[in-house]
Amino acid sequence: MDPHVLTQLMAGIVFCGVYLYVIVANRHIAAAMWVGVALLVAVPPLFGQGPVLAPVDLFRIEAGSWASVNWNVMGIFAGTLLVAEVFIYSRVPAAMADWLIDRTPNVCWAILGVCAISGFISAFAANVATVLIVAPIAVELARKLQVSPTPFLIGIAIAANLQGTATLIGDPPSMLFAAQYRMNFADFFWYGGRPGIFFAVQFGGLASFCVLWLLFRKYKQPVIQLPKEKPRSWFPTAVMVLMIVALAFGSLVDRNFLWFGGTVSMAAGLIAVAWLYRREAGIAVRVLKSYDWATTFFLIGVFLMVYALTKTGVVEVAARTVYGITGRSVLGAFVLITLGSMVLSGFIDNIPYIAAMLPLVHTLGTQMGIGDNMALPFGLLLGSCLGGNITPVGASANVVAYGMLRNMGEKVSFMGFVRIGLPFTLAATGAAAFFTWVVWMWL
Repeated sequence: MDPHVLTQLMAGIVFCGVYLYVIVANRHIAAAMWVGVALLVAVPPLFGQGPVLAPVDLFRIEAGSWASVNWNVMGIFAGTLLVAEVFIYSRVPAAMADWLIDRTPNVCWAILGVCAISGFISAFAANVATVLIVAPIAVELARKLQVSPTPFLIGIAIAANLQGTATLIGDPPSMLFAAQYRMNFADFFWYGGRPGIFFAVQFGGLASFCVLWLLFRKYKQPVIQLPKEKPRSWFPTAVMVLMIVALAFGSLVDRNFLWFGGTVSMAAGLIAVAWLYRREAGIAVRVLKSYDWATTFFLIGVFLMVYALTKTGVVEVAARTVYGITGRSVLGAFVLITLGSMVLSGFIDNIPYIAAMLPLVHTLGTQMGIGDNMALPFGLLLGSCLGGNITPVGASANVVAYGMLRNMGEKVSFMGFVRIGLPFTLAATGAAAFFTWVVWMWL
């Protein structure tokens, strides 16, 4: 067998093995990813070839962009995670939710309003952090009304997952997407002279909001006033707003998406933590100790694994296979990618999935002759991010909400989550995909 083909085969086996472990075990995933990276460093020399991965690949730049690990994205992830933690401490998000609840006529509209707040916050902070911000309000509301908090927490989680897709800093898959296409914060709103993914998500949000109303309309009890949350400080909010503004204009400084976003985000994170340390040192230390190193190293490993697949030509082979299934039908490819991503993301982590699929979809678009058209990439992003709302294991925010319910002694089944998540996902994905197809293929 040709040594190059054998190397491709081994790279594919290692990749599939690691991903299978991540799907089934769902623990120690960062360690598993780095075991895969180590194997990809060791295996190629066994066949007389140079290593697929080498230490220099950590910082390799090709064609004006990061070839393997996108350290700009890693900086954005790390910085926004720190800012979000300090933002939670400020209690501004909880105060925003209180303000909204005071202006709703009954429990149905109160929880819909809290879901809307959850979505808004999630566009600028991690989905898990958003759930932790908003969930206590919903739990207290449910307790005083003597109703189950289950549908409320599920609604908050899936709303967070939806809107996390809308901006560059809302969710790691969006950051990976931006890295692939060198998109800045503003590009998510307007890209190539057309409405960006933000508006597709809002179109899907309107459809899914109607689904939530149908599910929650039976809760007609009047709202009981809760103890008001007072913001501790507006400084973290100001830091977050300034960070977002800077990211929006990042392309004017860093056209190749190499350093500016990560530098600004890390600076914002360090400023926020330094402010918190000066105010309450113990809490600041706790924030730093609880930093999500597992996800950080997991993302770095994902970058390296996907780079290995691209370098060995596995991605190109996979793209040709999909092309063989759909032929030259762009609509067929769009439906296959969007629907397939939605279904798969209901059961597997969307971060490694979208990282693996982005090069494939880019190659597929080139083979189909549609060049820079964003229909297929946006379909991938929508399907892989919104599909996680189907099941309690499809997204980290869902896992957190599901765990909170179990800890409270609530009897919530897998199918109980699906009964809310599935119609929400179908409505959101269908509407957002329709908007994307009209904007990018008809206009």
